[in-house]
Amino acid sequence: MSAVETLLLVSAILGLLTGLSVVVLSLTWLERKFLGRIQMRIGPMRVGPFGLLQPVADAVKLMAKEDLLSSWVDRVVYWVAPLVVFVPTFMIWVTIPITRDLVIRNLDMGLFYIIALSVLSIVGLVTAGWASSNKYAVLGGFRAAAQLISYEIPLILAVLGVAMLAQSLNLENVVNSQGAFSYALIQPLGLVIFFVAGLAELGRTPFDIHPAESEVVGGPFVEYSGAHWAVFFLAEYINTFAIAALTVLLFFGGWLFPGLPGDVSGLGVLVFLIKTYLVILVIFWVRGTYPRLRIDQLMSLGWKVLVPLAFVNVVITSVYLFYGWPAWSLSLMSLAILGTAVWEISRRMRTAPTPEYTVRLYVPSSEASSAG
Repeated sequence: MSAVETLLLVSAILGLLTGLSVVVLSLTWLERKFLGRIQMRIGPMRVGPFGLLQPVADAVKLMAKEDLLSSWVDRVVYWVAPLVVFVPTFMIWVTIPITRDLVIRNLDMGLFYIIALSVLSIVGLVTAGWASSNKYAVLGGFRAAAQLISYEIPLILAVLGVAMLAQSLNLENVVNSQGAFSYALIQPLGLVIFFVAGLAELGRTPFDIHPAESEVVGGPFVEYSGAHWAVFFLAEYINTFAIAALTVLLFFGGWLFPGLPGDVSGLGVLVFLIKTYLVILVIFWVRGTYPRLRIDQLMSLGWKVLVPLAFVNVVITSVYLFYGWPAWSLSLMSLAILGTAVWEISRRMRTAPTPEYTVRLYVPSSEASSAG
């Protein structure tokens, strides 16, 4: 690689980091305003017009905040853990295309690269809890590992279903193969599986088990503050943008839109961002309206519902491709299986027995003897 190519690559990576940082600032403002509207509040309004400078103020506060460090932590692992979470989150954007020409490296095995790197963040969460030398942080790290490993399986299988339809692991080829009909219409079951598993991968409501403040006082991040905690926060929102972008690329045609030329970069960027931010609003909407699942409910949903449905999705996609059936046949099969699964879950929730609780009054032996 020549010096000019190296300089261009470094410039592209720095530009990507800057762009993602701006996106994170916009997402924090948008989430607070959107959740405020859902909950009949106005959201941030004090700092800047319409509160637009509130994310900047929060970023400055986090960078200037004192970074407390307990004396019993493993310092090296403690400092490295946020980077282990952030670096894979950032590196997957190397091959995620905004448009056909706006991508750092268009890899033929792009989907494989994204899946392989995204799972590395689990190591960072576990090491963050372990290095903190705090039992609640360790518990949060183990919860994160159990949750993310469980939901990684249906996520990968949903991506596999799309790759089978596109006959490629190249994201540009996946987008181009959708044409006038997005894969959301052809494979709605895969879309639901990918979206739900993606929410669980993000650890956002209703899947925020590992950072559940009411249970484990902040999860694996409980001993972090200041800039180190901000790195975890930055990685979470970059991951949110990545899941929304992948949802658009895999199921909603990416930068393509019916009636608009796909080779115009300006229009492609606008279409891609509009679609991505609409998916992000759905993610925020879920957070504002659904309560958190219990740990047993979360694991049951992953292993008893999503994993079997993901395998079924791969099977019906294989049958559809092998026999060369029309696209509407796969749509009907997906909708039938999805409707059956939703009906069965609703039926079991309605007929589930109400748990019985027994209250026992503890009386100290001294009081019991005196009362007798």
